[in-house]
Amino acid sequence: MGLLTGKKALIFGVANDHSIAWGIAQALHREGATLGFSYAGEKFERRVRPLAESLDSTFIEPCDVSKDEEIAAIVEKTRAQFGEVDILVHSIAFANRDDLAGAYHTVSRANFALAMDVSVYSFTALANAYLPLMKPGGSMLTLTYLGSVRAVSHYNVMGVAKAALEASVRYLAMDFGTHEKHLRVNAISAGPIRTLAVAGIAGSRSLISEFAKQSMLGRNITIDDVGNAAAYLVSDLAAGVTGEIHYVDAGFNVVGMNIQE
Repeated sequence: MGLLTGKKALIFGVANDHSIAWGIAQALHREGATLGFSYAGEKFERRVRPLAESLDSTFIEPCDVSKDEEIAAIVEKTRAQFGEVDILVHSIAFANRDDLAGAYHTVSRANFALAMDVSVYSFTALANAYLPLMKPGGSMLTLTYLGSVRAVSHYNVMGVAKAALEASVRYLAMDFGTHEKHLRVNAISAGPIRTLAVAGIAGSRSLISEFAKQSMLGRNITIDDVGNAAAYLVSDLAAGVTGEIHYVDAGFNVVGMNIQE
């Protein structure tokens, strides 16, 4: 038996087989979880559906997380197929590409609001909507990055959004920890990985290259590294862990300066 045998998990945010959410999905499936997937619009369906089906999933539904009615609709579909769920994974973020290239101070009011809505509020909205379906002792997980607490070139408004997302994790953990279901809420702060999202950040190749040079393990992070950490965090092994930002970044976040001799 795996760590998650008998558990049901909903995963939001798979875009392709390079996505961090896909690494998490594979790890949860390996540990015995039954998976359901949501994809962001029709253009992603042709990528997500075959991936989901390869993990024996029969729940593959669209959801625009910026629309409350679509969140409500997918919750009802989840209720119809699964009844209750144990795990909710949120791996969704978006900012206008131009805002990840220039200076932070040039972001418009509209683009700032868009980044916060899709990257931050969507987690709170999903958490609130799925609360009635969550089994007692269940777990919610989101993804963040070091740009939330450090200034990273070109990360800009997304860094501000991730800071807000991490604050949301703490407040949701407080809300749900004292709720009768005693749910846990955590985040993984992953090192930069060559995903569709990271490709939209100016200078991403240099960012990933320098990360490997400076990290304590002297290497980049893989979606499998993140998936394995996620499997632990949503399992009963982490029953006493909530409100945490768990770094999976080869030790990069604690390095002051790593001079290679």
